[in-house]
Amino acid sequence: MRKVLRRRFSTLLACGVAVALMGVGAVLRAQNFLAPPSARNVQPQTPPTLVELPPIQSSSSTSSLQPVAQDDLNSRLAELTPEEQIAVRLYAERNKSVVNVSTFETRQTFFARQVSEGCGSGVVLNRQGVILTNFHVVENTTKIVVTLFNGESYEGKPIAVDPNTDVAIVKIDAPADQLFPVDFGDSSRLLVGQTVYAIGNPFGLERTMTKGIISNLNRSIDSPQQFRQIKGVIQIDAAINPGNSGGALFDTKGRMIGMNTAIASHVGENSGVGFAVPINTIHRIVTILLERGEVVRGDAGVVQVTETENGLIPALIDEGGAADLAGLRGGKLVITVRERNGMRYRTQEQVRPEGGFDLITGVNGQPVKTGEEFITAVEEHEPGEKIILNVLRGGRQIELPVVLK
Repeated sequence: MRKVLRRRFSTLLACGVAVALMGVGAVLRAQNFLAPPSARNVQPQTPPTLVELPPIQSSSSTSSLQPVAQDDLNSRLAELTPEEQIAVRLYAERNKSVVNVSTFETRQTFFARQVSEGCGSGVVLNRQGVILTNFHVVENTTKIVVTLFNGESYEGKPIAVDPNTDVAIVKIDAPADQLFPVDFGDSSRLLVGQTVYAIGNPFGLERTMTKGIISNLNRSIDSPQQFRQIKGVIQIDAAINPGNSGGALFDTKGRMIGMNTAIASHVGENSGVGFAVPINTIHRIVTILLERGEVVRGDAGVVQVTETENGLIPALIDEGGAADLAGLRGGKLVITVRERNGMRYRTQEQVRPEGGFDLITGVNGQPVKTGEEFITAVEEHEPGEKIILNVLRGGRQIELPVVLK
C-alpha cells in the first residue's frame, strides 16, 4: 500500500472562524474574525514541573474500556448490536475527558470596549489540571474558561504553545476527582479504513460524538504559523465542525489517537474531509513544552513523501530548502502567472527532478519507513544542526549531509 504525505490547504476550526475561497485550485484559508491573524497574544506562564502523560500504547494492546458501572445502562446495552455497544460504552467512558473551551478577547476601540467570544474543545491530560487544545482556539485571547463534563467552569491559564503544530497547553485548578485523563493510543500503527470517533463541542454543543473512518494518512495542512505545515496528519470522514478544534479522536478501544484540528470545506462546515494531529506528535510536543516551555525544531524542507516498500519518495521539496541545497532529488512546484483579457491567472505544476527521484531510507543511519518516522527523526534536531539523509539513488546507497533550517 502506498501512502502519501502531502501539502493540503484546510480550514482551521474554532467558533468565529470563516472561510475565504481564493484563486485557482480552490485554496482554502482560515480567517479569524475575532482578532488580526498576525497577532500572537497568548502569554504562556512558566511551565510547571513535568507531569506524567499517558503512555503510548500499541494498537495490538488488549486494553479496552472499563465496564460502565450503571446497571440501567448495562441492561440497555444488552439490547444493542455489538457495534452499537462499542460506541455507547466509549462515549459513556470518554466524554468526561473532553472539555469545552470558551475564549474571550477584549478590545478597546475609540468609542467603547468590545468583548468577542469564541469556543473550542480540549482534552484532560492528567489529574493535575493540564488541558490540551489547539493553539488557534486560544490565540489572541484575554481570558480562557474551561468547562468540565459536570458543568463546573474554571479559568484556564496558558502554560505553553507551539503554533507550528497548533498545540496549546492550558492549566486549570480543578479537584482531581473531577478530572478524567485520556489514554493515548499509537498513531504510528493506524490504518486507512479503521473506525474512529470524534468528541468535541461543535457550535458549542458540548461533548458531541460523531463516527467515521480514517480516510487517509500522512496528510499535510497549513499551520497557524505562517509558511509552516503540520505534517503526518490523519484524514477522517467523521463530522467535525467549528468548535470541534482541540477535541479528541478515539479508536474503538477508547484510546486517543489524534486531536481534531481542521476541515477542508468551501462553506466552513463539515464536508466529509477532516484532519487530526496524530497523538504521537502531540505526545512528543507536549512533553517538550512541559520540560522547556517551547519547541525549537529543524526543518529539512521535505514537504511531501510517498511511502513505498523501498523507501520514501520526496514527492515535493521546498525550492531553496535544506534538502534542496543538499542535492536531494525531489519534486518541486513550478508556479506560472499568465495574463489574458486583462486578467491574471496563476497555475502551479509539480515537476519531476532530472535523473529521477531519490529514495530516502534513513536519517543518521536509522531507518525511516513512514512519513511520521521521518518527521520525528528530523525534528529531534534544531536549526543549524547537520543530519545525514540516507538515500538510495540509481540503486546505490549514498549519504547527503543536510544543514537544517
